[in-house]
Amino acid sequence: MTPSRGHGPLSRDIDRILIGERQIAERVRVLGEQIAADLTGSDGSLVIVAVLTGGLVFVADLVRALPMRLRIGIAAVSSYPGRATKSRGPELVGALPRDLAGRHVLLVDDILDTGRTLAMLRAEVSKQGPASVGTCVLVRKQKPEALAMPCEYVGFDIPDEFVVGYGLDYDDEYRNLPFIGTLRAEVRR
Repeated sequence: MTPSRGHGPLSRDIDRILIGERQIAERVRVLGEQIAADLTGSDGSLVIVAVLTGGLVFVADLVRALPMRLRIGIAAVSSYPGRATKSRGPELVGALPRDLAGRHVLLVDDILDTGRTLAMLRAEVSKQGPASVGTCVLVRKQKPEALAMPCEYVGFDIPDEFVVGYGLDYDDEYRNLPFIGTLRAEVRR
């Protein structure tokens, strides 16, 4: 699917849309229902830990789809500096929430690519003695290391392509697109 011109000048940089705005909204609603059903009875003990900056848009919509009391914390992680399209590995650049003992923690990220970010965060959070640690991602790439990483909630499985939109970026741009798409090759130079 090609982008419509209604998304401004950024849409000229998009080669094709993989996941449309309506598909995302419906899937986020379903994920919210699944998470709430799985965590029935944990009202007040759920802590969503948003992986910044990419997970910001997804988390904002996901928490509104959760009909339960919860808390939100953040984890600032850097994996793709500047114009890089390959991860250099995760680096925690801020402190994790410190009051996770006995709570159900759900790590929420935009993309599961290598699995290193979620593995690192799961290990760090586990040191605090939470009741449980789960993960939720908007998109998971169909590649062996991503598919091997345990992830309780996956929005969409996508081909192993570099994608932008709905929080996903290239050189810290394109996060504000309401869909997920691929960039034209000449833009990624």
